[in-house]
Amino acid sequence: MNVVLDNLPAFWDGFLTTLYIAVVSGVISLVAGVVLAAMRVSPLSTLRWVSTAWVEVMRNTPLTLLFIFVSSVLLTMDILIPIGRTQAIVALSVYTSAFVCEAVRSGINSVGIGQAEAARSIGLTGGQSLTLVVLPQALRTVVPPIINVLIAMVKNTSIAAGFASAELVSAARTVSLANPGTALWVFSGIAVFYLIITVPAGTLANRIERKVAFAR
Repeated sequence: MNVVLDNLPAFWDGFLTTLYIAVVSGVISLVAGVVLAAMRVSPLSTLRWVSTAWVEVMRNTPLTLLFIFVSSVLLTMDILIPIGRTQAIVALSVYTSAFVCEAVRSGINSVGIGQAEAARSIGLTGGQSLTLVVLPQALRTVVPPIINVLIAMVKNTSIAAGFASAELVSAARTVSLANPGTALWVFSGIAVFYLIITVPAGTLANRIERKVAFAR
């Protein structure tokens, strides 16, 4: 336990890095996911094809492989992405956006088709119908699954430790290597930091889910 307390500043810095990566990646993936979901239900076949291809590739690609692609393959293509946090944010954002897209799409499909037809009958375009009528109703029901997707993303930030990002797992690895025989305490300590993020998020998701169920 002392090794955790003695190295608390290092863990705190790692926690802040993890939180930063999670927040920025979360915002980007939310925006991208909603756009992708809108493309998947678009009447334009090209947009549907592009969105579907993106989602299927991301969902069926291991996240570690995506990190390797961002950190190594893009470099060989002369596409330079700053090492560390930026690479982690890019990889996590494009990966998580696919899961956000599917969550939002399920919410869109849960809205009765009569809503969209009524919107079009009063002169709204397809885009206006989606953004003003369908999406507001859909997003209310998909908040809990989206929060669960973001919780998974927070845990996925640990993969960034292998790609020069000084987040929690990276800090724990450094401390445990410098203090042999303390790995159990060290990694138990960082588990607490992850719980500080994920437990409140999970509680929020459950509360929203109950409120939505009651509203129905």
